[in-house]
Amino acid sequence: MADGDEDMPRDAKIVKTLLKSMGVDEYEPRVVHQFLELWYRYVVDVLTDAQVYSEHAGKAAIDCDDVKLAIQSKVNFSFSQPPPREALLELARNRNKIPLPRSIVGPGIPLPPEQDTLISPNYQLAIPRKRPAQPVEETEEDEESVDPNSNPPQEQKTELPQEAPQRVSFPLGAKRPRQSSQ
Repeated sequence: MADGDEDMPRDAKIVKTLLKSMGVDEYEPRVVHQFLELWYRYVVDVLTDAQVYSEHAGKAAIDCDDVKLAIQSKVNFSFSQPPPREALLELARNRNKIPLPRSIVGPGIPLPPEQDTLISPNYQLAIPRKRPAQPVEETEEDEESVDPNSNPPQEQKTELPQEAPQRVSFPLGAKRPRQSSQ
């Protein structure tokens, strides 16, 4: 092994040996860490599944059969074989029997229908209804309580209750007739 391999954990040495046995001589150091993480995650998943199978069978501890069942279910779930080439060719022939629809050729680029475009109206404007202003009445008490040395009285502002706003919408792409300037 290389010079820095003595202080390396046993699992990392195994990963390096596996890489070397597969003919991989050059790799980044983080590749070993990535394989170790994948390896640990897989072992934890298999042992967790084996524990579930053991508990389901009413056993107090995990045995070899539980681990085998967990590995088999993981392999069946994770790795699947592609369909045979003949089946894929038959599917392709059946699909290709259906002709493509004719395209409507027109000038320029064909555009989608109006309802499928992003310029169709998708909002509403809220237009508040205007109410006639109600005159504010002054009383004699207001006039007497005013200090003559103070600033002139300010207009009183009143809060009017607002009704529900009227909703209006219109299409953006609507065409208006142009007026000719002739």
